Amino acid sequence: MSHPSSGREQEIYRGNARLGTAASDRTRLVRFATDWRFAVRVVRYMLGLPVPMDTEDRRVLERIIFPHFTALPDLRSVLFVGCDWYTKHYETAFFSTQEFWTIDSAASARKFAGRRHLVAPLEELPAQFAEEYFDLIICNGVYGFGLDSLTQCEQAFAACHTRLRTDGYFILGWDDIPARTPVPLADVSSLRLFRQFTFPPLGTWRYLTETPYRHTYDFYRK
Repeated sequence: MSHPSSGREQEIYRGNARLGTAASDRTRLVRFATDWRFAVRVVRYMLGLPVPMDTEDRRVLERIIFPHFTALPDLRSVLFVGCDWYTKHYETAFFSTQEFWTIDSAASARKFAGRRHLVAPLEELPAQFAEEYFDLIICNGVYGFGLDSLTQCEQAFAACHTRLRTDGYFILGWDDIPARTPVPLADVSSLRLFRQFTFPPLGTWRYLTETPYRHTYDFYRK
């Protein structure tokens, strides 16, 4: 590309260059304004602080579902199934007054778990706890992400049923898309051991969040 030769052309060229730089600066500013929440999450994670999630399904879980159950006077023991970086703060932020347990089959998930944690698949829950031990079991993002066969689902949900007290609560969070529904839930007979429960804050037993992956919460009672 040739450079301008006359003084006037050089002035125009420099002006255009400044405009181009300003446009680039604006682009970088827009990108920063768009991504700053992600940067904040990264920094908080590196510092070992709670990391908020901005997705709608996580908002429903943390701002609607958790507060409803933690306000129940008879909620004493809770099992949360499946751990990742966004669950690390759950015990201290939401369940500090309950006996809070986590379980995950991956040993690497231990660093994201609660103080009371088991490295085991959900199917092995009966080997770890007495019957009717828990008041609430939350199984979120595990069906389709580890519970991938009919046998696994049957055993896991049956285990949850036996370890849940009478009238206890079971929440199943799952993505209603073909890639994450390896077995139709209607075919899992152990789920029929529970009764569907209309969750008061949402007015339904099955709530579909506004997410591209159609994350859904199903509410049950024993």
